[in-house]
Amino acid sequence: MELMTCIDIPVSEWKIPAGAKVLLVGSCFADEIGEKMVRGGFEALVNPFGTLYNPASIAASLLRSISEREVPQEGKDCADEWLVFQGEDGVWHSWMHHSSFSSSDVTTLIAKMNSTTHRVADFLREADVLVVTFGTAIIYRLKETGMLVANCHKQSDRLFVRERLSAYDIVDQWQMLLQLLESVNPKLKIIFTVSPIRHKRDGYHINQISKGILLQAIDEMVNCKLLNCPWNYFPSYEIMMDELRDYRFYADDMIHPSAKAVEYIWQRFQDTYFDNRTKDVVAKAEKAWRQHQHRQIVNCKLSNSK
Repeated sequence: MELMTCIDIPVSEWKIPAGAKVLLVGSCFADEIGEKMVRGGFEALVNPFGTLYNPASIAASLLRSISEREVPQEGKDCADEWLVFQGEDGVWHSWMHHSSFSSSDVTTLIAKMNSTTHRVADFLREADVLVVTFGTAIIYRLKETGMLVANCHKQSDRLFVRERLSAYDIVDQWQMLLQLLESVNPKLKIIFTVSPIRHKRDGYHINQISKGILLQAIDEMVNCKLLNCPWNYFPSYEIMMDELRDYRFYADDMIHPSAKAVEYIWQRFQDTYFDNRTKDVVAKAEKAWRQHQHRQIVNCKLSNSK
C-alpha cells in the first residue's frame, strides 16, 4: 500500500564531488541546504548577500558581483541611491541586501557591501556549483526612482510599488546572467530550485500564482538549453507539497519546513547529485560536526558549573 506520493527525481548525469566549492543564493531555504553542505565538508558560501527572495534581486546581486561594481564610499548620491537611514533606530540599510548587512555606521555598511561583492566575484570564478533558490515572483520598487529593492526593511508601504514578475521577465533577466556566468567560469554547474516556503504576506492564492510563475520560468530556461554547461532543476517545492504534505513536517508556524523535512529533502538532494564516495565523505563530516558540537556543549556546562 502506497501511503505517500513519491516525486520521481532523475539522478543527475553530473555529480558534485566531495569538498566542492558551492555558492548558494536565494531564499531562506538556501540557508537550510547551505548549512547542510557546510556540515558535510563542502567549501560552501551561503547567501553572502543575505536572504534574497525574488529572481530579479538575486540576478542583480550576481551581476554586480561579476562586474565588481562598488558602492561609492562617500557622497550624498550614495545614500540616496543605495541606502536608507532609519532615524528612529539610528540604523543604515542597503536596498540591495538583507538586514543582516545593516549598521549604525554607514562607512562600515558600505565597506561590507563592497567586500562581499569582491568575495563573491572571486568565489564565482572558481566555484564548481551554483545553487539558486527562488522564493517569490513578487518584487518591490521605490516609487521615487523605480529602483528594485531586495528588502523593504519594514519601511512604509507608501515608498514602494508592488509588481509581479512574469515568467518571460525572469527568463529575460537570467538569460544574460547565465551567459556571463559561463564566460567567467565555463566549468560552473547550476542547480535551480523553488523554495517550499509559502509567502503568507502575499496571501495563499497569490503565493500559488507566484510559485507557478517561478516554476514556469525555470522550466523554460532549463528546456531551452541556453548554455553548454550542465544545469537543471531540483524539485524541493514538489517534495514538500506532495511527499511531505502532512503538517507534522512543518515548523510551529505551519509555514516553514521542520528540521525533519529539511533533512529529508537533503537526503533526496544527495541521492540526486552525490555518488557513493561523496555520500560517505559527507556522512563522516556530519558525524565529526555533531561530535564537535557535543564537546562544546559539555565544555560550556563544565565551565558554568565551576
